[in-house]
Amino acid sequence: MNASTIKPLARLRVIPTCCATLLVAMLPVVPALAVSLSDLPQRWIEDDGRELALNSLAGRRIVLTMAYAGCHVICPQTVDQLRQMQRRLDMRGEQAEFVIVGYDPENDRPSDWRAVRTKRHLDRGNWHLLSGSLRDTERLAHQLGFEFWKYDEHVMHGMRAVVFDAQGYLQLEFGPETKVWANVI
Repeated sequence: MNASTIKPLARLRVIPTCCATLLVAMLPVVPALAVSLSDLPQRWIEDDGRELALNSLAGRRIVLTMAYAGCHVICPQTVDQLRQMQRRLDMRGEQAEFVIVGYDPENDRPSDWRAVRTKRHLDRGNWHLLSGSLRDTERLAHQLGFEFWKYDEHVMHGMRAVVFDAQGYLQLEFGPETKVWANVI
């Protein structure tokens, strides 16, 4: 059957469905800007073993990403982008908290993040490398639009970060399409 054999009214009914499908396919995965820190899971463990509630960072700008402690390609690039942001903010006399949440709670333990902190020279107190439960990790990822999945022993993921303003509301998000993240903040 080809388009000429479909009745004209039937063809008209297909148009809205096709248009809606195309529009949805073109939309990027973007979290709702109404997301606030208080909407997110709060129970996290820092790389030094202390507990951290994301709400405790309210009142400051927060740059948040997700990473995999054992990643050798994308996550180091993400950390480099965040370090550039830190330098840019320092030059402007501005401050932010940098939060990295582990994608893989089974393998992103506080001791693993401590090793990342040491290797990547993330010595400042405004860097928070966090581990959490599988449920909280998946919920945070879903709420903020971080997609990931496991393939064998690897965690497959993209390169992305979000920024919360000092009031704790999601302000912006960026990923690989933004070449220099420091230019965005």
